[in-house]
Amino acid sequence: MSKKSTIKKRFVIEGAIALFIAVSPVLFYSYKYLPQEVTTWTVLGITMTENNFGDVSTAIYFYLSKVVPLLLLVIWFVTSKNWWYHAILIPIAMYSFQLYTVLNYTDSERIDENEILYVIAVTMVVIPVVYFIRVKLVDKHVHGIDLEAMDTELQILKEKEELRKEREKLEQRQKTTSKKM
Repeated sequence: MSKKSTIKKRFVIEGAIALFIAVSPVLFYSYKYLPQEVTTWTVLGITMTENNFGDVSTAIYFYLSKVVPLLLLVIWFVTSKNWWYHAILIPIAMYSFQLYTVLNYTDSERIDENEILYVIAVTMVVIPVVYFIRVKLVDKHVHGIDLEAMDTELQILKEKEELRKEREKLEQRQKTTSKKM
């Protein structure tokens, strides 16, 4: 019974994701169908204000131009099985910082200009992680280098070298004791 409910739950979640992806262009351009020159707009009990943009349709335009790509990127990040999926964090960070700026907009601020400084900081963390994963994968799958096997082999060689040195010491002791007798 639990396996059946898990399958149903997964089907519903994947269906909702697919529906969102299919409807995303309509959501992205839905600001065009909002009333123009209106400072507040209420739909389904949610009141939207112009948030210093001049009118609601302009504010919704800026919100949707950040939220829709951000959600699509998050879906891509969560569902990706590629080794490089961490690189998707860079545009996610960019849209997140832009969305934060748009939500906290005042008349004196410029939109989409200073977020690059924050994205550079995120990029400086993400790129080395992605490169490290790539190097590990290339070494293992392309060059056939298994680092764990190499470590074990080096450990075995060290132990053999130590045993050889001990054997030489014992042979030296035997020679010195045989000369004394």
